[in-house]
Amino acid sequence: MKTKLAKVFAALSIVGLLASLNPSAFAAQSDDASETSKIHAAAQNATTRSDHEAVAKYYEDAATQIQAKVEEQKQLLEHYEDKSYLYGRRAQDLQSHTTALVRHYEKTVKTHIQEAALHRQMASKLEENHAVSGTQTASAADEL
Repeated sequence: MKTKLAKVFAALSIVGLLASLNPSAFAAQSDDASETSKIHAAAQNATTRSDHEAVAKYYEDAATQIQAKVEEQKQLLEHYEDKSYLYGRRAQDLQSHTTALVRHYEKTVKTHIQEAALHRQMASKLEENHAVSGTQTASAADEL
């Protein structure tokens, strides 16, 4: 009986391991990671006003999406607090986990908004520099 149970357990363990190693399970994580690395590269290589504006727009859109997650998690937290009796011993764990997620998402939103503001500021400085250099070039051409 024990050997049969051990074989079933071993088979289930192997199936679980194979399922966790499935490439499609990592697809969403790798997509997020590659997108994050692309935006960091774009932010590092941004040289023109439109580059900085595109990066700022990305961060603003990401902040909007994450803010929606914040609202969703806050509603879930409210549900856990109001109906804790439905979850028994897990209620406090669910509440603390959801509270931690809300804090994490809010911190991420704040960071993204700061990044967007920084890139908007860089874009406006580039535009000011371009406008100043354009007027200097025009006045130099008038002197000729």
